[in-house]
Amino acid sequence: MNNNTEKKEAGMMNLENLVESRETISKATFPIPEKELLKRFEHLYTGAVNDVLREFCLLNQALPNHLIPLREYYTVAGFAFTVKSAPNAMISGEMEFRTRMLDEMKEDSFVVWDTSKDEQATLWGGVMTATAKGKKVKAACIDGGIRDTHQILETDFPVFYKYRISNGSLGRCLITHYQVTLSIGGVIIKPGDIILGDIDGVLVVPRGIAYKVLLRGEEILRNEKLIFAWVKDGHSIQDITQKGGYF
Repeated sequence: MNNNTEKKEAGMMNLENLVESRETISKATFPIPEKELLKRFEHLYTGAVNDVLREFCLLNQALPNHLIPLREYYTVAGFAFTVKSAPNAMISGEMEFRTRMLDEMKEDSFVVWDTSKDEQATLWGGVMTATAKGKKVKAACIDGGIRDTHQILETDFPVFYKYRISNGSLGRCLITHYQVTLSIGGVIIKPGDIILGDIDGVLVVPRGIAYKVLLRGEEILRNEKLIFAWVKDGHSIQDITQKGGYF
């Protein structure tokens, strides 16, 4: 099939809006410094922020529940740095591509790695953790395997993962893309989105609405403090509900 035919078919399918929706990366800025935004998100928790996203009619922003924290972390927040890999027996070029990827990781990134449902290899280990921490990356979420767990724990670097196995990645998988749109468990993750992780898992906040979500999340936290105080003071369930509280 030649390029003209491909363009004609794509045009006949009217894919422009879908392409724009999936592949356009938000460059939205915030009315506060980015570090302050992340710090304030870290005073929230994924459950409260998820409730806010529901108010925005976004019901599918939590990454799958098989992604678990390596230890019980308080909330960590960062900007999505996305990586895509896939099972592959080839080796040539992998280290060069990985080197370029690591060079582009920025301070305050939260690595989100789609392994294409790989079940054999590890994509994250002790050296990757040390490298990321040295670059002031905030955390990593690997939808696949990790290893060198004792080394990761020693660095006190937040990692969320699917499984642990001693197999390395070379000869088992290849990195194919980075800083592209991902879909993990039906959740769309784009570079620069705000990623939150805590003991309850990992949550994606689209960059374009992040500041509004933050403000509403802070409001919910204040409301919850009131509700907890009412419960502690012995207010009835009906009384709390009439005041706008919830359970």
